[in-house]
Amino acid sequence: MPVTLALAGDTMLGRDVAGRVAADPHGLFSGEVRAAVAEADLAVVNLECCVSDRGRRWDPVHKAFHFRAPPSAAGVLAGLGVDCVTLANNHALDYGPDALADTLGHLAAAGVRTVGAGRTPDEARAPAVLEAGGLRLAIVGVTDHPADFAVAPGRPGVARADLWTGVPAWLLDLVRDLRAAHDVVVVTPHWGPNMTSEPLPYVRRAAAALLDAGATLVAGHSAHVFHGVAGPVLFDLGDFIDDYAVHEVLRNDLGLLFLVTLDARGPSRVEAVPLRLDHARTRLAEGADRAWIARRLTAACAAFGTEVAPGEGGRPTITP
Repeated sequence: MPVTLALAGDTMLGRDVAGRVAADPHGLFSGEVRAAVAEADLAVVNLECCVSDRGRRWDPVHKAFHFRAPPSAAGVLAGLGVDCVTLANNHALDYGPDALADTLGHLAAAGVRTVGAGRTPDEARAPAVLEAGGLRLAIVGVTDHPADFAVAPGRPGVARADLWTGVPAWLLDLVRDLRAAHDVVVVTPHWGPNMTSEPLPYVRRAAAALLDAGATLVAGHSAHVFHGVAGPVLFDLGDFIDDYAVHEVLRNDLGLLFLVTLDARGPSRVEAVPLRLDHARTRLAEGADRAWIARRLTAACAAFGTEVAPGEGGRPTITP
């Protein structure tokens, strides 16, 4: 039977959000956002920070931003209903390998699965297998940046795939093998530069290659703003919570929580829950904000020939 998967993009629990985690851990997300996540059978997000109280900043001369959340953040994610996070991104090693090890440990202790980073290449590339509704879903996390975070023998790090030059054979083989043994394969890549309004050509080529290899759903992130949907590809999920400066045109303070209904054949329905990202807190978008989100999603999807229906309760809906 179909299951509903909640997908959210960059979830940054460091800096000012970390302060809120310590002061009011239940206040990061409104009750309505929590209820929307609870509508899904499973939830997966991109965790764009480490979870630790240890470590040293990675290359402070060349890296501008370093995000670290306190250990209690793992419980915040579990309490929200997050089943799995991908750590394959450009912030998992912001405070070095000790903080990455802590991140893996704290999340495991909270019952939150991880993909996309590890102590060894095999661990970093390994999928998380989630089960719901009689289906087995394999979740794979990869990132195309940065090169110096890449896992290697004897060096903990992230599962890096140089998608600029094409999808590497190891990733295509992994997707094929997982599809043969599981009902659903979800690939969640951290790809492309920040603050773009649409996916770059290489991202589109990589998405097509992953689908050809057998991916059931591809759900990307990195741009900080949501992109369009093309069949079983959600090119960018946008941001979920942060304390970032707001771009006046791209409006990275307005986002979406995607509720994707799917089975072994792929997604049959994508419902987009409009979000307003206040400083270190996320709530449902209303009024003019909600209308802006609907217009932007409709235009972004139209570029791929995808129609967006108004849906119920102000939630734009796509039937792939």
